Amino acid sequence: MKRLLAALSVLLALAFAFPLTLQDDLGRTVTLKAPPKRIVTMLPSVTETVCALGACDRIVATDDYSDWPESVKRLPKAGGLYNPNPELIVSLKPDLVLVSKYGRLYETLERAGLTVYAVRTETYEDIFKTVRTLGRLLGLEAEAERLVAQIQKEVYQEEARAAKARSRPRVYYEIDPTPYTVGPESFIGVLISKARGVNIVPKELGFFPKISPEFVVEKDPEVIVATYPNALETIRSRPGWSRIQAVRTGRICVYTGGEDSLLSRPGPRVAQALRLLVDCFHGR
Repeated sequence: MKRLLAALSVLLALAFAFPLTLQDDLGRTVTLKAPPKRIVTMLPSVTETVCALGACDRIVATDDYSDWPESVKRLPKAGGLYNPNPELIVSLKPDLVLVSKYGRLYETLERAGLTVYAVRTETYEDIFKTVRTLGRLLGLEAEAERLVAQIQKEVYQEEARAAKARSRPRVYYEIDPTPYTVGPESFIGVLISKARGVNIVPKELGFFPKISPEFVVEKDPEVIVATYPNALETIRSRPGWSRIQAVRTGRICVYTGGEDSLLSRPGPRVAQALRLLVDCFHGR
């Protein structure tokens, strides 16, 4: 009887919650007549968040890079930010498509009559904003609040571990060999701070700036984090970088594959990314 009443209360709540009208991260007004049952996710962090909310079974396709949880690997792949496959997306008849605020995919899909919601995933706060927004869009607000609390608890546990460290090393984080790096107000920049590192990049340069190799030599980081293949060889071979303290002492942490995904996705596994940084900066 209690289960029946609980189910009825959920259905009643959904009946009052929809139709739902929200403003997405492009400032567009998006209306859903009912909780979506066929969703296409075009961002790995969004795919992970939908699944963490318990709605993985509603996803009918993802972007090329979504690979967690394991079940999404078997779903149709609809391209990426620069090479989306709108024809595939339209053919799947989704009732909601979740896209990045960057790119023009939303325009093509809107012209095809689909409901599209654009998401921004750049800052640490965006992680929790996205969870709550998806909770509303999917009719899973209670699940979203539980997920937010779970993520925050896991992050706090890693912060507490980092707080025991005696030092705060100067840190340089390299996304690719261009080199692109991270500013302190990006979600990765916030993780560096929570792991008790000091980002050598000033916030004035933005979230993910391109910098000169000479800048890094001048700032002389004590720790370098890199997230692309063959990073160790690339870093060691750069002119003048042998003088950098992190290179001289071998404090270079290179993460690829699954670990790279943890660090690059502002989603529900962010505490695991923080754990990697705490281990890198201060040891296990």
